[in-house]
Amino acid sequence: MKIFTTPIPGVLLIAPRVLHDARGAFHESFHLERYRDAGIIGPFVQDNLSTSHKGVVRGLHFQKPDPQGKLVTVAFGVLFDVVADVRLGSPTFGTWFGCELSHDSAEQIYVPPGCAHGFQALSDVVVLSYKCDAYYSPATEHAIRWDDPDLGIAWPAAQPSLSERDRAAESLSALRDRGELPEFRP
Repeated sequence: MKIFTTPIPGVLLIAPRVLHDARGAFHESFHLERYRDAGIIGPFVQDNLSTSHKGVVRGLHFQKPDPQGKLVTVAFGVLFDVVADVRLGSPTFGTWFGCELSHDSAEQIYVPPGCAHGFQALSDVVVLSYKCDAYYSPATEHAIRWDDPDLGIAWPAAQPSLSERDRAAESLSALRDRGELPEFRP
């Protein structure tokens, strides 16, 4: 397993060792001690699985209070994954990191608590699996507009399919003005 840091503090790109042979491939998608050694402390308390069709954007989501750290894995397909630093006081507040993830590469993204997460499905079908270190709380979940000009995310497709909730999401500045953004905890 190789761990790569990103420009955003706490956001990690993880490349598990994948063993290929004539039958297919195998890799460990989680190993408590190795992930703890990499700084992914957990404990993880909830696993989620979502299925999306090509062009769908989900996010950008975060919780305050009760922020969730997420270990994101693509079980099937290809997507463009985005982490936005919306933690007040962070040296990279208002920036984002994005990369393509696929089941072939087996790469994962660790999203630290307080960052917003979203993705766009690039293949016909995407199955996304993610481990969370806090329980989902609909009452404390917030959404930032996928096309917020303050973030300026370079999504692969300009006209995504969105849920009603994501279509009605607010700007980063509106959430900041109302005090609804999490604090950076180094």
